[in-house]
Amino acid sequence: MANVIKVDGMSCEHCEHRVEKAVLAVAGVTSAKADAAAGTLTYEGGDAAAVAAAVEDAGYDVIG
Repeated sequence: MANVIKVDGMSCEHCEHRVEKAVLAVAGVTSAKADAAAGTLTYEGGDAAAVAAAVEDAGYDVIG
C-alpha cells in the first residue's frame, strides 16, 4: 500500500532524486517517488518515522 506525505523545500528534479535516494536507503522501503511540483513523496514499505527522518536528514521538511 502506498503512503503519501507532504514535503516542503523541493524545487527541482535534483531535489526529487535526493529525497528518493534518502528514502530508498531506509530499511523496508521498496519504492519512492517524489514530486516537487506537488510537494509530495509517495513510498511503499518502511517505517513512517524513519522515512520522515530520512527526508529531513536530506534537508527537506515533512509537513503534517
